[in-house]
Amino acid sequence: MKWLTFDDEGTTRHGYLEGEEIVVTGTGDLAAVVRGDADARAGEGRAGERERRPLQGTRILAPLLTPGKVIAVAANYQEHVKEAGARARDQRTATPRLFLKPDTSITGPDAPVALNPITHQLDWEVEIAVVIGRRAQGVSVEQALEHVFGYATSNDISARSLDLGDDRDGEAWTGFFDWLEGKWLDGSAPLGPYLVTADEVGDPQDLALTLTLNGEVMQDGSSTDMVHTIAELVSFSSRLMTLHPGDVILTGTPSGVGATTGRFLAPGDVMVAEVEGLGALRTPVVAADDH
Repeated sequence: MKWLTFDDEGTTRHGYLEGEEIVVTGTGDLAAVVRGDADARAGEGRAGERERRPLQGTRILAPLLTPGKVIAVAANYQEHVKEAGARARDQRTATPRLFLKPDTSITGPDAPVALNPITHQLDWEVEIAVVIGRRAQGVSVEQALEHVFGYATSNDISARSLDLGDDRDGEAWTGFFDWLEGKWLDGSAPLGPYLVTADEVGDPQDLALTLTLNGEVMQDGSSTDMVHTIAELVSFSSRLMTLHPGDVILTGTPSGVGATTGRFLAPGDVMVAEVEGLGALRTPVVAADDH
């Protein structure tokens, strides 16, 4: 089932897709649906009694507007690791490289991302987003996917430079924190257009991912190239912190990012990130003054 959140003349509502129509099931984003609240999902079995509206012409929002946690994963596709000049990671000994993004990074389909003046090197990263549906604390790899509600297309937009206007201290950790802080910009985690339930996706380790920039294919990969599977990421994350329904995990990106070619985003650019079965996520880039 494809769930979605949308704007209805200033009111946030949610529902699920049936053909080219949205079956409306409530107000607010999909947080209550993901939690399994009975009232939020009551309309599934009696769609004929529910309000319907055409998908075309409806402004779709991010499925979850303020998730509790947005966990992201660095260096999780072997080809992406190698394009950065590093050796392939040894899956027998490697551990996931997790970091957090703020909820202010979340934005929806077609929402413009502003070229923040703090950077002149804004980059793209198509990713599979995992949405937790059941509380997970110390779960095993074998049980991890039982805690997943569904999946969505995402784009971990990354500032590869920080232009602070001052001389830098030159400390060894400065480069790492510049990289980390470059993940925190407003609107840097577009998500959507749908939240597709896990049963409809099937095996998340066999999905194609692509990203086009102004119609040109920049990324073309597969989740078969992941260093750590989605089940392993959920399990590992749950050993570090309790995962709650509505938490989001961005699971890494394939090769083809701008940092490897020196090509970065500019006002007027349009990215389209797409994951097989999860829908296409369009993100235009605008100047900061136009936002």
